[in-house]
This record gives sequence, structure tokens and C-alpha cells, in this order.
Amino acid sequence: MALLRCLLLLSALALSLGSAAAEGSRRLPSLEALGEAEELAEELWGAGLPGDLPELEPECRQLLADFAEGSAALTGCLGRSARPVRLCQACHRHYRHLLAQYGNIARAVGNSSESHNCAKSILTSDRLQIVVTLSDFFNETWEAANCANCLKNNSEGLSNSTVEFLDLFNKSLTCFEHNLQGQTIHLSVNNYTEVCKNCNETYKMLNDLYNNLQRTNRQGGESGHSAHLCIDVEDAMNITRKLWSRTFNCSVPCSDTVPVIAVSSFILFLPIVFYLSSFLHSKQKKRILILRK
Repeated sequence: MALLRCLLLLSALALSLGSAAAEGSRRLPSLEALGEAEELAEELWGAGLPGDLPELEPECRQLLADFAEGSAALTGCLGRSARPVRLCQACHRHYRHLLAQYGNIARAVGNSSESHNCAKSILTSDRLQIVVTLSDFFNETWEAANCANCLKNNSEGLSNSTVEFLDLFNKSLTCFEHNLQGQTIHLSVNNYTEVCKNCNETYKMLNDLYNNLQRTNRQGGESGHSAHLCIDVEDAMNITRKLWSRTFNCSVPCSDTVPVIAVSSFILFLPIVFYLSSFLHSKQKKRILILRK
């Protein structure tokens, strides 16, 4: 709008200079001429925009304003939830609301009225198509985060398995924090014995639940999408595993140690048993000494 006002002002100034040149004046424009040019520009602006620059209809302008507000809200939510990653659980309502707003604009495609064809005016009236570009960006971001795998089929909230995982994740972090506060300042920085001992059961439950979610998701779980787990769950598990293994230097004892050792020992002794049994059950050829005549 400001740029258009400047253009009108320059046009009015050119008209004023042109009339002065027609009168034979060669002087620079005075303050009175500049004032007259500004008044002429205001008159042109008040007369309205020319016919080749139509504005949006009021209802189309409202749809565009709603989409702009929804885009700003979703962008802010994505930025605030970037670290630690909480995109799906924090922003799914904003994303669902934005889809509805874009749908309100796109549904106007079949409208027979040219003056109320909001979809054509907003979505496809220029080369940049900024509304379509923004909508594609949000859709691609949402799909890359696999947020559908954290939500129910209608995307109205988190799935039961996701809620269970996040609850257990919060309990694990609480256990870590509680046992770290119990460490005395005289202990070594790398000595996290209390954390490893007291939080072992909680961490094991969280790790088992994550593995089960992975197996279930490959077969299509509650969300009906067969792909990776959503970024919120993956990031939460990565954070917990890094704390457990790298920071606290803890390890989970394998419950299948005895069967593994037994099977490994059996495989190692198989060659010995084979050669021994072959030696015992095979006929040994005796050497025959041939005497010279």
C-alpha cells in the first residue's frame, strides 16, 4: 500500500512538472508544487484503485486472514517444540486447525460466482502461490515427523500407547533426577551407581515398551500407519539411552546369559565330538609288511 502511494505521488509530481514545463518554467519544483502534487496523489488514492488491481472480497479476505493466523500459530508451536522434540504432542491441534482453514479456502473451487471464488483468487492467482507453498511445507514437515503414528486415527489426540510411553519416560527422568540429587559431592563425577541400581527396572520397562511399539508399528498399530515411530517417541528414547549408556555408564544385564553360554559351548564342542566319534567308529587299516623272498 505504501509503495502504491509513492507511485501515485510521483505520478502527480510528474503531472505538476509537466504543466510547469508547458508554461515555460525551468525552475526546480517549489514547495507549493510539491504540496499540489501530494494533494493530487491523495485525490487519486481516495478515488479508489484502478480496475486492473482488484482487492479480495470481504469473505475471501477473512479466509486468508484466518489461514495467516493459523500458519503463525503452527510455526510458533513448531519452533518452541523443536528441542527437545515435542512437535506431535504439542502442535497437533494447531495442525488440524490449519488443515480445516485451508480446506475452507480450497472448497470454494466449485463456486460459480466469480466475485466469491476465493480459491482461485488466493491459491492460483500468481506464480508464487504462497498459501499453497505454506500448506505444502506444513504437510511435508508433519509427514517427515511421522506424527500420525503418535495420534489416534482421527488425529484428535495422542494414542493410548504413546501416552503410556511418555508417562514411563517421565518416570525414568524423574528417577534419574531423584537419584542424582542423592549423590554426595565426594563421589567421582562418573560414579552413578545409585542411578544404575535404583532406575534399572524403570529403564528396562521403557526400553521393552519402545521395542514393542516398534514391532507393532511395523505391522500397523493404532494409527493405521506402517512406518517409523513418531519423532517425539524416537527422540525421547534416544535421550534416555544416551543418558543411561554414555552419561551414567550403566548397562542392562542380559536375562538370557545362561542359555547363550550353553548354546555357545555346545557349538564349540561339536567339532571335537565329531572327530572323536569318527575315530572310534571307523575301521583302522592295519599295515601289512611284505617280506622279500
